[in-house]
Amino acid sequence: MAKMAASMVDSGEDAFRKIFKFYRRRNPPPDLTGVTDFSGGEPGDRVVPAELDLAAVSDVEASRVGLKPVREWRAFGLQGYPGFIFISNPFLRGCQAFWVRQCLKTYPQKPNICNLDMHMNPSETQDIWGQSAPTLSSPVSAQRKPKTLLEKLRWVTLGYHYNWDSKTYSSSSHTPFPSDLHSLSSRVSAACGFPGFQSEAAILNFYRPDSCLGIHVDESELDHTRPLLSFSFGQSAIFLLGGRRRQDPPTAMYMHSGDVMVMSGQSRLLYHAVPCILPAAAGRSALEAEGPVPDPDPDPDRDLRDGALPEPVSQEDWTVCRRYIQTSRVNVTVRQVLEPGQSLPETRACSPQGTAAAAAADRRSEKRKRSSGSTDSVHTSHT
Repeated sequence: MAKMAASMVDSGEDAFRKIFKFYRRRNPPPDLTGVTDFSGGEPGDRVVPAELDLAAVSDVEASRVGLKPVREWRAFGLQGYPGFIFISNPFLRGCQAFWVRQCLKTYPQKPNICNLDMHMNPSETQDIWGQSAPTLSSPVSAQRKPKTLLEKLRWVTLGYHYNWDSKTYSSSSHTPFPSDLHSLSSRVSAACGFPGFQSEAAILNFYRPDSCLGIHVDESELDHTRPLLSFSFGQSAIFLLGGRRRQDPPTAMYMHSGDVMVMSGQSRLLYHAVPCILPAAAGRSALEAEGPVPDPDPDPDRDLRDGALPEPVSQEDWTVCRRYIQTSRVNVTVRQVLEPGQSLPETRACSPQGTAAAAAADRRSEKRKRSSGSTDSVHTSHT
């Protein structure tokens, strides 16, 4: 991979796009031996330990959002990428299930906006989970069934809703940000040296086996001094992190379920992409095997009723979540949009249908680009 990347730079071609296509290909499948895997736990030639603020988050504060004590986190940086922090699954065993359920059941609810709003009436997408759960909880049938709404979900926006057409946020398209997701994000950011982080916008991406994320930079937020946080759940994926130019060859790394990435400082505005989702080894991911925290918890040191951990996920809900993540990945990116005291410009009120229509226009534009020879973006939403 290093030689291939070097030849791309020498020839003046778009190195990122070439490597994206390399990992995207199906036949023959790409060679993954050069992909950085932080789950190994030991620093390598380019992987270095990342310093965390152990005093910023108490053990109780961490456990309330399902995280291990900060001193137990395995956090790494990459040489050549100042401000990039990779935390290898800091979640307590069984607590990822809560966040998966929130992403599938709670966050897609109205008044939040999703891709399905672009071609469906809001009343039809009012209860995506409720309409999908009966099918996903039933035994797998040899007869192919139509996709459920949950399986058709591609993105959901929270807080300040991202406008896919103008690539901007506005004060007129905003809904309350989930307090539990803010609690999780603020604790992670504080431990990484960013106290006072305000979760103001989030994009949830739902990846099916053939999904990918095109090459892009997250620059629509007005405050780039605050980090961008990324949480991954479900199937693993390849993540490419490049430089400030498309000619800079990216570094490939695995993102496994529970992994957290923090892009801050100089890494905040780097090109990045997700070229492919990887099927779980032996057909079962670690998250599927782990499952949710049981209720009641047999560990007497964990009192779920007093909120020391996220509320347990019912077996009924977990059956649906498990079926979904058997083939899919969920990614949540949280960002602070504004500097303290700053405000967004007023625009005309934007309904969910209006935002979705903009998204549809954006996707039609991307489709035209692909048909004319550009294959950069297949899934056009953010990381």
